[in-house]
Amino acid sequence: MPNPQVVSESSVMPTYSRFPVEMAKAKGSYIWDSEGLRYLDFTSGIAVCNLGHVPEQVKEKVEEQLNTLWHCSNLYHIPAQEQLAAKLTALSCHDKVFFCNSGAEANEAAIKLARRYSKKVKQSEAFEIVTFKHSFHGRTMATLSATGQEKIQDGFVPLLEGFSYLPYNDSEALEQLSGQKTCAVLLELVQGEGGVIPADLEWVQALEKKCQAEGILLMVDEIQTGIGRTGTLFAYEQYGILPDVMTLAKGLGSGFPIGAMLAKAEAAKAFEPGSHGSTFGGNPLAATAGLATLDVFESDEILETAQKNGKYLLTALQDLQAQFPDQIKEVRGKGLLLGLVTTTEAIKIVNKARDLQVLVLVAGPNVVRILPPLTTTEAEIDACLAVLKDVFQQL
Repeated sequence: MPNPQVVSESSVMPTYSRFPVEMAKAKGSYIWDSEGLRYLDFTSGIAVCNLGHVPEQVKEKVEEQLNTLWHCSNLYHIPAQEQLAAKLTALSCHDKVFFCNSGAEANEAAIKLARRYSKKVKQSEAFEIVTFKHSFHGRTMATLSATGQEKIQDGFVPLLEGFSYLPYNDSEALEQLSGQKTCAVLLELVQGEGGVIPADLEWVQALEKKCQAEGILLMVDEIQTGIGRTGTLFAYEQYGILPDVMTLAKGLGSGFPIGAMLAKAEAAKAFEPGSHGSTFGGNPLAATAGLATLDVFESDEILETAQKNGKYLLTALQDLQAQFPDQIKEVRGKGLLLGLVTTTEAIKIVNKARDLQVLVLVAGPNVVRILPPLTTTEAEIDACLAVLKDVFQQL
């Protein structure tokens, strides 16, 4: 038999284009590789570590839970899950929560809820779900069918039927919405993977009115924008709307896999015992991490810090744009989810920054996405900007 310790090629499926770095440990805004190099992480694990890496308050609660109960099936009551659901409904405009393990699963649950609500509660034949071009909602068959990007759908046809895509921020396109065929609209309030594109306030409010008039569920995907990323706990709070359904994941567990689909009481009528489920969803460890994360937001003025940091970072990036107007076409986004629209391929900027020990992301071919922890400092923002300045000077 071959020696399992001798590996000439990775046994992991090549579904990721990995950077040539092996990460070993992390704390706060920093992450160290296996060679001991320290990187300033302005990706936050793709908007997951909103409180920074290994936040102490969450770590303490999870360590306590590790010593008592790791897993319990959803056939039984799970106290941490009940408490987390109560906290989420108290902090939002929603009444019920379904827990799962990821953003894709949360959006999958929202899609199933919308279809079942239309069929079972409204007794309607409408089953179409409208999303928007350049959106990203996940990689399950249902959520990639909901995603408005052909590159995500490449090779997976035929897609699931019942999805259509309207242009984002286009008021005239909303006239196409009809409750006779459409049961729900699903949108991001900032399109993250699609290029860090914020929704226009008036357009979102017009969309809500149209949905209400047509009896269509309004569902917001807050996988990336939720848990303080845009300066409020949920991005919808900045738009003056009350969505029927909201999906969360990423920052909710501070690094522990957890997703959640929240719904108002009326929409929640669609789910009953046996209509949906998850083996691991809302298990004691994940629910404890989520509960501890929200406790930090309530006790440590994280949102005030995030708002201050967001303004500071935006101003700094706008100053950078003024210095390099031929290379940076636009700075856009909301809170601490910001993007630089560049004339250079974004991946080249990301690679050069990583060589200088600062981590940022791409969001399309020509958009650099910047996602620092909400707890970052002005000194860390200055350090990131110094590296980006160096990168643009090199280019």
